[in-house]
Amino acid sequence: MHHGICHLSIVPIRSLAEDTSELVTQLLYGDPLKILEKRKYWSKIRDAYDGCEGWIRNNQFIPISKENYKKLVSSGEINFSADLVSYVSDSSNVLLPIVLGSNVKNADLLSHKFEGTLIRSKGKKSDLVSSALYYLNAPFLWGGKTPFGVDAAGFTQMVYKINGYKLLRRAEEQATQGEPLSFIEESEPGDLAFFDNNEGQINHVGLIMKDNFIIHVFGKVRIDRLDHTGIFNNERRKYTHKLRVIKKII
Repeated sequence: MHHGICHLSIVPIRSLAEDTSELVTQLLYGDPLKILEKRKYWSKIRDAYDGCEGWIRNNQFIPISKENYKKLVSSGEINFSADLVSYVSDSSNVLLPIVLGSNVKNADLLSHKFEGTLIRSKGKKSDLVSSALYYLNAPFLWGGKTPFGVDAAGFTQMVYKINGYKLLRRAEEQATQGEPLSFIEESEPGDLAFFDNNEGQINHVGLIMKDNFIIHVFGKVRIDRLDHTGIFNNERRKYTHKLRVIKKII
């Protein structure tokens, strides 16, 4: 088998086949994957959603056939869990907790039953900010994608994902998507603002809100002021991020 599916709530994808190596990103329940290399305890995989690659333990996914993999990745159906935490149950009625944005459309393949609240249709652009607020105060976690630990690009990716729109995994990759805007005044709630470091490398992203506010991850998911210079942190009374470009994705 060269394909699989995540059958657990949150699975770490690491840069090396070691438990202590860097967290690259995460798989959520129901996420399909392609196996690139298999070892005794670890496999190098590619996330079918965004192409992100890394290593996961072999006991943290279930192999599936090529045919089932193709069905999962070709389906345009939107069917994500809508609550911060919900549950699926197996044939013995044992519960498994899953988090916001999990692919519950794939529960049948795992012989699981889901009875929680579903997101079943593509959201409007105005829904993006409302979805972002579910993650408010979530702690920063490099490589994280959940309300219990998330990084900047994982946050924007998941907000767009649960509304039916696809973003790439890293901030610099997301910055290649969409249409650039010349001025903040042209932006709308739901557009993305990107920020760079002193070397000119894009290293941060946030979701624009109305009235020149931005929701982003800095220590935690928080709301700060945004202007032509960048993000102004009221608590620190200084700018923390330098604005590079604003992108309209939808």
